[in-house]
Amino acid sequence: MKAPPRKVVVTQKFFDDAAIDFLKSRGCEVEIATLPENTSEAELTPPQIRDLLAGAGGWIVGHPRITREVQSMLPDLAIISRRGVGFEKVDTEAATELGKVVTIAAGGNNDSVADQVIGMMISIGRRFREAQMAMNEGRWNILVGTELYQKTVGIIGFGRIGRSLAKRLKGFNAEILVSSPDLTLEEADELGLTLADFDTLVARADYISVHAPLIDETRHMFNADVFSRMKSTAILVNSARGGLVNDTDLLNALKNKQILGAGLDVFESEANPELMPVTNELIALPNVIAAPHAGASTDEALARTNMIAAICVADVLDGGDPPAQCVVADGRKAVSELL
Repeated sequence: MKAPPRKVVVTQKFFDDAAIDFLKSRGCEVEIATLPENTSEAELTPPQIRDLLAGAGGWIVGHPRITREVQSMLPDLAIISRRGVGFEKVDTEAATELGKVVTIAAGGNNDSVADQVIGMMISIGRRFREAQMAMNEGRWNILVGTELYQKTVGIIGFGRIGRSLAKRLKGFNAEILVSSPDLTLEEADELGLTLADFDTLVARADYISVHAPLIDETRHMFNADVFSRMKSTAILVNSARGGLVNDTDLLNALKNKQILGAGLDVFESEANPELMPVTNELIALPNVIAAPHAGASTDEALARTNMIAAICVADVLDGGDPPAQCVVADGRKAVSELL
């Protein structure tokens, strides 16, 4: 097999000089893509991607849908390096069959997302947004909130972000319930956590933070039935993927005061624009704290994820293996077996 081209195209924003310099030190030619006017990275069409990636061996990317069609248009492309940890928008089966590598920036943003979750929990519980909205209208009456201290917090999914969140919650003397196949009873005991089934967690938790992957089994895991079984004083935070929560059901639950509030960094409308009216209603509610999928967007996290993405690209273009925890698909071996 011939060596892939050393050209690396970056379509993500906020790619810093340190990561660029690292790639250049590894013999790569770095091109920061100029996107078509009024087009975000997520809106790129397959022909636009083909033109931007012509002759590239590496692609550092964020949010486009990287389908089989797109990958087939890019025969020189050896690695798709996600500057993030989700990869549901990448057809990994096609990548494997086409001999490409797909990586994520594992471990780069868990601290920033965990910080955001804590911030949302406190902001909703203490009614910060409601208070400021009232003050803007000239009403300075005190709104009584609730503490995070010594509350029962449920964590759905216990990967890198869930673990980072649990460490922070220890400082609030919280009782931490975890529902996840990634945590054993023995490890839960060692960490001072309680392993709980989903139904128990939903019924008991004062705060719930969702960190599960979006797969068929988890889609709409939070729906009208689940909201009806949560405490009326419960707060839900979703910083993982929009499809984990049925946003229409969440909107109804909040309007009907079935739950106290929600912190949302992700929305179903990201994948389905027809649901944007639901999103707009959610973010207008006074008991919702919202962000535009920005949990990983801190200076520190971007620097870490940029560098991890760059390391993965350089390793593959050198013919080596990127860090194992970053690899989600590696079609090089499958192709080599056919040669």
